[in-house]
This record gives sequence, C-alpha cells and structure tokens, in this order.
Amino acid sequence: MTQPLEQTPQRQKTLWWQRGIIYQIYPRSFQDSSGDGVGDLEGIRSRLPYLASLGIGAIWISPIYPSPMADFGYDVADYSGIEPMFGTFQDFDKLLAEAHALGLKVVLDLVPNHSSEMNAWFLESRSSRDNPKRDWYIWKDATPDGGPPNNWLAWFGGSGWEWDEKTGQYYFHQFLKEQPDLNWRNPEVRGAIFEAMRFWLNKGVDGFRVDVIWLLAKDELWRDEPPNPDYAKGQISFNKLLHIHTQNQPDTHEYIRQMRAVLEEYGERMMVGEIFTPLETLVSYYGAGDECHMPFNFSLILKTLDSYTEWNARVIRDLVDRYDALCGAGWPNYVLGNHDQPRFKSRFGFENARAATLMLLTLRGTPTFYYGDEIGMVNGVIPRERIQDPFAGDVESAGRDPERTPMQWDGGQNAGFSSAEPWLPINPDFQTVNVAAQEADPHSDLNFFRALTQLRNSSEALMVGAYRSLERHPDVFAYLRGKGILVVLNFGGETLELDLSSVAEKANLLLSTRMVEPRALDLKALRLEPHEGLVLSI
Repeated sequence: MTQPLEQTPQRQKTLWWQRGIIYQIYPRSFQDSSGDGVGDLEGIRSRLPYLASLGIGAIWISPIYPSPMADFGYDVADYSGIEPMFGTFQDFDKLLAEAHALGLKVVLDLVPNHSSEMNAWFLESRSSRDNPKRDWYIWKDATPDGGPPNNWLAWFGGSGWEWDEKTGQYYFHQFLKEQPDLNWRNPEVRGAIFEAMRFWLNKGVDGFRVDVIWLLAKDELWRDEPPNPDYAKGQISFNKLLHIHTQNQPDTHEYIRQMRAVLEEYGERMMVGEIFTPLETLVSYYGAGDECHMPFNFSLILKTLDSYTEWNARVIRDLVDRYDALCGAGWPNYVLGNHDQPRFKSRFGFENARAATLMLLTLRGTPTFYYGDEIGMVNGVIPRERIQDPFAGDVESAGRDPERTPMQWDGGQNAGFSSAEPWLPINPDFQTVNVAAQEADPHSDLNFFRALTQLRNSSEALMVGAYRSLERHPDVFAYLRGKGILVVLNFGGETLELDLSSVAEKANLLLSTRMVEPRALDLKALRLEPHEGLVLSI
C-alpha cells in the first residue's frame, strides 16, 4: 500500500548546515548597486528576498576582503576588512542582519594558505631578512647556480618560487607571484589567522568555506617533486609533477584541528574545506569529527584535475555508493558547479540539467548550488579582449571567466545586473534566460528548482534520511532515501519501462523534471521519459 510523504513533527537532531542548501554567490557578478559594473554587498542585500524564495538555507559569499584583485579577492590584503569596491562594514552588517532575519545563514570565504603581496604582513616580511615577520612567509636561498630552491611549481604556471632582489632570496607561491604562501609552521601565523576567524565569528558570521585547505603544510626538507608519468600534452603545466611534498602533508591535519577548535568556541558554526583529492584521502579530512565539518566533495564535477566526471548512470552510481560508504560518521556533501568550474548545464548538456539538479538536491548530504544555475545559466561567451582571469594564460582558454558572468535578472539593459558596462560580458542568452522571464513561467527551470527545494525542505527523508542505491538498468540511477522516498533518474535518451515492484507495488509521484501533475504510479511498469527524473513516495 502506498504511504503518504512522511511528516516531520519531530526533527532529527541535525545542524543547519546538514539540513540546508548552501548557495554560492560570486559577489563581483551577482548584483551591482553602485553603477561601477561590479557586484557588491548592497546588491546582494537587495536580492535577499529572492534568495529566501529559493528555499535555500545559507549563502556562501566569495572573498570580500581588501585586495589588489590579482586573483579577484583570493589575494587578501587585510583579513579583517572590507574591499571598498564591495562596500563598507555598515553594508556588511545590514546584509548579515537581514539575511539572518530571513532565516538565511551567511558563510564567508577564508583564504589562509596565502595572502596578497600587498598585505602588511608580507610588506614587512619582504622589507629585510631580520624583520620579525620574515618567517611568516616561506623564504629560501638560491641554489649555488642561482636557481630556485627546488622544482616546485605554481598552479597558474611556471615556478612556484619568485626571486626578491632586495633581500636576495626566493619566496614560495603556489598560485600567482602576487599571492605569497604563508608559513603555517610559524605559530604566530596560525594565531593571526585564528584571530581573523574570531573577528568575523564575533560579527555573527555562521561559518567559512576555507580555500585550498589541503595545501597549508609543505615538506620540511624542501625535496624536489617527482615527474608525473601520466602527464599529457595539453594539460596544465602544473600537472607535470606529482605534488607529494606540497599537498596533503600530515601537519595539515593538526592545523585544521586548531581551526576547528576556534569554531567550537562559537557553537553551531561550521567550515567546509576546499580539497581536491581522491575520495579515500578526502574523507581523512573529517578527522575524528575534529577537522572539517565537510571536506568539499568535487567528484560529481571532476574525475581528475584535467578531466570531468561523465554523465553516466553507472559511473555516478558507483561513485556515490563508494563515497557514501567512505564517509562513515562524516556528513556527505555534493556540488555540481562553482566559480572555478564550467556551468553544469554546459558540461552535462541542456537535456540533462534538470535531472542533475534533482540528483544534487536529493542525494544524502549537503548540496552546494552556484548562483544562476537555478535559472539554467550556461558558460558565458568571453571575447579574447575581455578575458580577466589570470589563469587563462596557462590553459590557453578563457580560463574561469565563462562561469563567472553576471547574474541574469531580466531582459533589460545588462540583464538587470548593472546600469554600467559589466566587468564581464553578459551572456547572449540573457533575454530568455533570466529571473523575470522564469518567474512568469510555471514550468521554468527556476520554478522547478523552487518546487524541488520545497519538497526537500518538507521531507525528513530527503534532508537527513539514509541512502541506498538500486541496480536496475545501465541508464538508470535509482535510490531510496530514508523511509518512503524513491528517486529514479534516466540518464539516457530513450524511453524506458522499469519493474521496481520489489521496492513497492505503487508509488505517488511527488515531482518530475517534466513538472507533470502528481499522480499514483504502478512500479511494476514505471515509465521514464528520456532524461527524466522522478521523486516518488512509496
């Protein structure tokens, strides 16, 4: 007998970051209120009612600290300040208060691995070899022939070592030369970062997304890294080596435990760590429940740093099964896109985008959703002369700019993003792919997203229920959530009929990617249209 969707009179004891959807905002591209073509805090605040209408639980705002913008805010000049381009502390305080009043948590980016070269700490460190802050960064002598201390590389191309003429030593940077790495082996550095965390936590920030957290510690012996036998022409130059001495060092786990201890001073605050490693290594960053609340799981995006996970039911089912088992007591999380990765609608194909959204929001764990994906934004078109990303030079492409184009609010001037020329070009499809147009269409991507979040937020099974996959068809990914929810996804382009009567005889359709009317279905002969996804109560 078909059971109704379960009610939630008693919520399981879980925390806000386990139950809610996290929505990432790239502040430069969300909403400009000042007319300079760059998004800002007041712009985000003005859109809070829209954000609340999405049914999300938290917003994660990419860096808003003072910065020369060599890497668009990931080069921090002051960890306890606001970049004037984005606004003032008054703007931030208003945003935080109004977000909280609407039931939205606020998560900030934290960039502890490296600072800007214009940070006061580095300016002191660079001033002389005997400056008290010299050891706050990583300085090494040249080799006898004048070369860098070892062969370590920078992610954005070239050597990771930059010569400083004034003091006659090299400093290390894993990204741009304008982003020198902090020396986390120095307890004063750790203390300074922890105080910056407390500064924002005291303001009421609910947590941090911590940038490249798995890179904090480096090999104490400064050994060369071995060549990568799998390196192929066309990959980024960084992949020429195996980074066994600059990534996943044992001391990093101790540093993260210390960061976690700071968060524990403030109750239900959280941190999610950006980590690109195989799943077996990734889950080690939960520690014994004393490291990251969630190590970011990018497996739905990336197979390796140079290849993307394919839209294949068997591949993704196996991946999810393995990850869910590996998590153990740790809380899972999934993401399909962010400011560094192509839009998933472009990557998986337009026809699969809704099924991908449905999957992301119905798997066990916390989903993170990237701004604009709810209206089906795709990779932007960036003319060569408009490219902004410093990473583009190494990869000979538009870099990460295509996924950072401005939010498309309406079909008017500059898509409603700004009254001025935007910092990146508006995508050409903005007149049809925008919030205003989709608000008026009950079957739009936006209203599908809202229907899905409403369903998720009303179901204890979808928020916190157990996960178990079902093996039925090579093009189908089907799984049970908690007591009473069945999700079925057709990854293929053919109409299918499945026999799921071993699960239940009948089911009630709660939501389809085609947004057809809810109705009772016979699970012995369940019909799936091409690329369709279903959420059923059983």
